[in-house]
Amino acid sequence: MQKIRKCVIPAAGMGTRFLPATKALPKEMFPIVDKPVMQLLVEEAIAAGCEEIIIVTGRSKRAIEDHFDSNPELEQRLDNSWKFDYLRKVKNLNEMANIVYVRQPYPKWDGDAILRTKNLIWDEPFLVLFWDDIIDNEVCAAQQLIEKHEETNAPVIATVWVEEREVSSYGMLEWECSGNTTKVTRFIEKPRPSETDSRTAVIGKYVLTPDMFAYLESASSSVWDWEIRLADAFISMLQDRDIYGLEVEWTRYDTGDKVWYLKACIAYAMKDETLKHDLQDFIKTL
Repeated sequence: MQKIRKCVIPAAGMGTRFLPATKALPKEMFPIVDKPVMQLLVEEAIAAGCEEIIIVTGRSKRAIEDHFDSNPELEQRLDNSWKFDYLRKVKNLNEMANIVYVRQPYPKWDGDAILRTKNLIWDEPFLVLFWDDIIDNEVCAAQQLIEKHEETNAPVIATVWVEEREVSSYGMLEWECSGNTTKVTRFIEKPRPSETDSRTAVIGKYVLTPDMFAYLESASSSVWDWEIRLADAFISMLQDRDIYGLEVEWTRYDTGDKVWYLKACIAYAMKDETLKHDLQDFIKTL
C-alpha cells in the first residue's frame, strides 16, 4: 500500500461570512492566538506524515504564500535584536515542508479546487484538509484518517454527530457498521431533516484515492452546471466502490462560524500558561 505523502488544502474561497475582514485578509490567515489557521492545518498534515503540501489559492491570497516564505529583512532585524525565540518561529515556517501552490482562477467550488491538483498527485492516495475545521486532539485527525485508510485501502471521510436542526447545513452520511468500521451506504448533500434519519455529518477532512479525479471530471452540480462539487463525486463513486466514514476523536472548532472561531481562540489561549490567568480574570469581569 502506498504511503500518503501529499496533502491538498483548498484555500481559494472568498470568506464572505467574515467580511469586511476578508476583503484584505484571507480567511485561512485568521490567527488562533498567534498562529494562522492555515499554519495549524499544515502542522496537522506534517504530524500525519505528509511531506508535500499543495495549497489551492485564488486572487487576494498572496498572504498565504508570504507567510510560508522567507523574510530576510525581518529575520535580520530579529537577529540583531537578539529575539532568537521569534527568529526560530519565523525561520521554521519556510522549512516546515515542501509547499507548492496551485491557482483556482474561478470559484467553481471544492471539487474543482481538488481537480486542479491532479497533475501533482498522479496515482497516489492523498489527504485533504479544509480550512474551517480545526481538531484539537493528541492524535491529530489527519493521522486517524490515514490509519483508517491503511486498514481499508479506500477513501475515508471524517464525520461528526450533529443535532437535527444542523442537518441541512452539512453533507450527511447513512452507513452500516462492520466491526469497528463504518461503511457509507448513502451520501446526501444538505438534506432536510425529514429526508434522512442520519445525524452523521461530513466535515472537511478526507483521505481520497486517485480515482476520485475521474469522478470529479464527470461530476456536474445539481444546481449550476459550471460548479464541480466534491459531494457529487462522492455520490457517483459510492455506486462503484466502498467509502468509509470515521468519527475521529477530537475537540472540534468550526472556524467558518464566527462564534466557533472565537471559541477556538479562547480555547487555544487557555492552553498557554502565559495567557491563561489574565484571560480568565478578564472573562470573569464580562
